[in-house]
Amino acid sequence: MNPGIPRPDRRRFLKTSAVALGSAALGFPSFIPSRALAAPGRPGANDRLVLGHIGVGGRGFRLMNELSAKLPRGDLAFAAVCDVDEARLARALGKAGPAATAYRDYRYILERKDIDAVVIATPDHWHGVGMVHAAQCGKHVYLEKPACCTIAEGTAMVRAAREHKVCVQVGSQGRSQRECYLANRYIANGNLGRVHKVTCWHYESPVDKNPVPDSAPPPGLDWDLWLGPLPWRPYNARYLPGTFRWIMESGGGQIRDRGAHVMSNALWIMNAERQMFPAPGASASPVTISATGTVPTSGLWDTAITMEVVYEFRNPDWTLVWSQPGERIPYFDPQKREELQIRDTYGAVYHGTDDKLVVWVGDGQVFTETKAIDWKPVPGAREVHASPGFDHFDDWFEAIRMGREPVMNIEAGVATAYLTVLANLSLILGRKLTWDPVKREIIGDEAARRMMSRPQRYPYVA
Repeated sequence: MNPGIPRPDRRRFLKTSAVALGSAALGFPSFIPSRALAAPGRPGANDRLVLGHIGVGGRGFRLMNELSAKLPRGDLAFAAVCDVDEARLARALGKAGPAATAYRDYRYILERKDIDAVVIATPDHWHGVGMVHAAQCGKHVYLEKPACCTIAEGTAMVRAAREHKVCVQVGSQGRSQRECYLANRYIANGNLGRVHKVTCWHYESPVDKNPVPDSAPPPGLDWDLWLGPLPWRPYNARYLPGTFRWIMESGGGQIRDRGAHVMSNALWIMNAERQMFPAPGASASPVTISATGTVPTSGLWDTAITMEVVYEFRNPDWTLVWSQPGERIPYFDPQKREELQIRDTYGAVYHGTDDKLVVWVGDGQVFTETKAIDWKPVPGAREVHASPGFDHFDDWFEAIRMGREPVMNIEAGVATAYLTVLANLSLILGRKLTWDPVKREIIGDEAARRMMSRPQRYPYVA
């Protein structure tokens, strides 16, 4: 153990952790940093945002690289980094610079009054707990997708963001990218007629063909803290890093990973977020979800290999389909006059009464057809949101400073995550489910209702 990295004290964790998810009382310390932009639109002592990074492994380190390019502007600063793996933590500390402090336990970051906001890029099963605790401590949050792993987590996350008035941007960054904006604007102005169906495709989830026995965790990894709210289990090298995505309780498979991109864009373009997660007091019609697929028969990984999910929305009526693998549609580069070789391409087709449009989602980039890119708005054309500089982080920063919602706010993130959670539940149970968006619950199926939440391992609870 590196003595320079603070180690959480178990007794202190018990005293400062929140009570179980779903309870009316939340016991984690709650305060608003005196110098921070602790609520959207409220200025602090200056306009510089001081950031802490929680989870600095693969994706988390890439996010640090993106933000490092913005540091010369002078409106950002790195103050802290946190990870349960000492090697990754040391690497991130080198990137953050000598002014930053390294922590193994994220609560030390949340207790610091000089930190305005946090970037959370932990494995998925930590998203709900970490975001709720950050909100309770008055920190704005950039949260990697997917927003949540269960229905109950999502409800608690939205409640925490509202109650503590923090700005949360979920990392489904497609909405901020130029060609997604152009596709949205093109469709919003009726160029396809009425869009009645969106069909998404994606390649299969992998199969664990090389299982290994349980073993002691590697030196420098705090395995208990990595598990956090999950039930305790012995360490196995096939659980991490990255491969947590192929385990249902920690990752949820391709639909919860990449579905958080493709279906986020679909809900945005179809203006359908409120059909999954209506505003308080608003009405919405039930949504049905029906999933079929194949699952592994051996190994540790248990998420769907192939998967077909059909979502039926009402008022307005439209159908969303997730096909895994589905029919891959190659992307043709209009400038190079050749097919663009995007590794493992995935995306969606928007089917209208007059025409259709393809929106491709590659790793870190959105592409669409030339007709949407070249379309020129006429006077009186409908405009849609455009993130500043078509940059997801800059949209979050502007939302904090201007007191507006970011393009992928926590409600949108939760609505998208609910699509993926409900699909997995339908597959596990082998039957169609009906979602009540107003009550935020599955109706007419008691077994499915019990699966909307799951116990969290004390004291890693929110």
